[in-house]
Amino acid sequence: MTAWNAPNRRTVLSLLAGAALYPSLASAQQSFDLTSAQKGQPRAEAVPEAIKLLKDVKLTKPGTFTVATTGTRLPFGINATDDQKVIVGSEPDIARLVADALGLQLELVQVAWADWPLGVISGKYDAVISNVTVTEQRKEKFDFSTYRKDQLGFYAGVKSGIKEISKPEDVAGFKVIVSSGTNQEQILLRWIKANEAKGLKTTEVQYYDDDVVLYLALDSGRADVYFGPNGILGFKAAQTGTTRLVGSFSGGWPETAEIAVTTKKGAGFADAITAALNAQIKNGNYQKSLARWGLSAEAIELSRTNPAGLPKS
Repeated sequence: MTAWNAPNRRTVLSLLAGAALYPSLASAQQSFDLTSAQKGQPRAEAVPEAIKLLKDVKLTKPGTFTVATTGTRLPFGINATDDQKVIVGSEPDIARLVADALGLQLELVQVAWADWPLGVISGKYDAVISNVTVTEQRKEKFDFSTYRKDQLGFYAGVKSGIKEISKPEDVAGFKVIVSSGTNQEQILLRWIKANEAKGLKTTEVQYYDDDVVLYLALDSGRADVYFGPNGILGFKAAQTGTTRLVGSFSGGWPETAEIAVTTKKGAGFADAITAALNAQIKNGNYQKSLARWGLSAEAIELSRTNPAGLPKS
């Protein structure tokens, strides 16, 4: 999907929507520096024990951690408002911390979501940091070092009569927007199959490549809800005031997983990256990084290498 176009200036946004998931933002405004300067971005010291784990790893470029990211959605990443080149957001922050901890320079490469798997497998990039969820299917080709909870949310238009989505049966008969090739699409398709097996109404799945058309569909009633990463959808809801949170995985749904730095399976990166992340969790840099972008509710207590992921569909 296309990026939300932020104005070309230092942007101050109020994050008041989705307070059920982000209560710390419910009573205060949070300012976001979207310029290339990125003052206040946490930086890390080298972590010797993590660096030792890289001794047999072949980097795409010597001395550089080459990371692919989509850079099209806040708060995860977007092109800086002053130069439209530097990518700023929570994912670049994590990439910077890992690179620093591994004693490497960071090179961020903006890619389309569909292109990162081949790029990582071919060695064009050392890793992808772009809200990638751990799944059992992806673990067949990739290694993972976790760094954030995978919080998903359902958002309806403010004029919608939908009050709550708390279980799969609640989407029966609805028209649901989802992004292709994502874990939330896999979850939704499993729910539809289970609901149909129970004799419930089917769910119409809608896909959009343009955010303007997508949100018009929600506003007009052509779609009922949008199912996606809560960080992105909550940020958009706060910015526009046209949508509201009607359900999230914080309610105890069974399909839970984590977001992870993703590397080629067997390349040897994962343990070093996990060690680097755990050092940042221990020293507090990690928590500061998430807090900068209103994502503290998605913080984890420990990075893990290749934990259980979402099941195969």
